[in-house]
Amino acid sequence: MGLFTPDEARAELARLRPVLDELVAVRADMVELSAALTPGGQPSPLGGLAERKAAEARLDELMTSVQQTGAELKGVAPLLVDFPATLDGVPVLLCWLEGESELGWYHRLDLGFAGRRRLP
Repeated sequence: MGLFTPDEARAELARLRPVLDELVAVRADMVELSAALTPGGQPSPLGGLAERKAAEARLDELMTSVQQTGAELKGVAPLLVDFPATLDGVPVLLCWLEGESELGWYHRLDLGFAGRRRLP
């Protein structure tokens, strides 16, 4: 996949929002179902093993659909989505973290999340 401009990444993030929202909901269901299946776990109104397997399969589908856009899903809890780009000729990742209202951060490839800076 190619590189994104900041505007293209913002448009792709907007298009992905329903997928990311569903990913958050399915993630929560899967955690609850997994806890219910542990010895001594509290039963869940969501169901049991079959429902947990279905949630896991749906989570995999959603994660794959994010990756197929060319974006990189770097974290699931919390969601962290990176969009490969260049700024002033330097390879960077435009970075969105679950809970952020917009795509407003980037970091150099070699610095990772700790090197995040506001987009100019």
